[in-house]
Amino acid sequence: MSEVDDWLAGYDNPMKPVVQAVRQVILDTDPRISEAIKWQAPTFMFEGNIASFFPKAKKHASLMFHKGAEIPGTFPSLEGDGKEARSFKVASLEELEQKRDELQAIVRAWIAMKGG
Repeated sequence: MSEVDDWLAGYDNPMKPVVQAVRQVILDTDPRISEAIKWQAPTFMFEGNIASFFPKAKKHASLMFHKGAEIPGTFPSLEGDGKEARSFKVASLEELEQKRDELQAIVRAWIAMKGG
């Protein structure tokens, strides 16, 4: 079991099934994506940190794209107007299905931006 699997085993949150599904969508996007526990939460990486879950959210699975403002392209589900970070929120498995293609496009755009 990986450290992320261990973390998820102890994750007590009503959004756990959504978090697990978002994780799988991201990992299925590209085999070069790795994951680890950073900042006490699952974090996805490719040539730097892509995004981390915000584990305390209870009404949606919330991903923070650390440098989301730099990702090329237009992604309606990336929220925020700060200098760097952007959030991607999903409230249900059904909503994830609706946003799956966009989430994978965001991750692919990051990978392309990093030379992958």
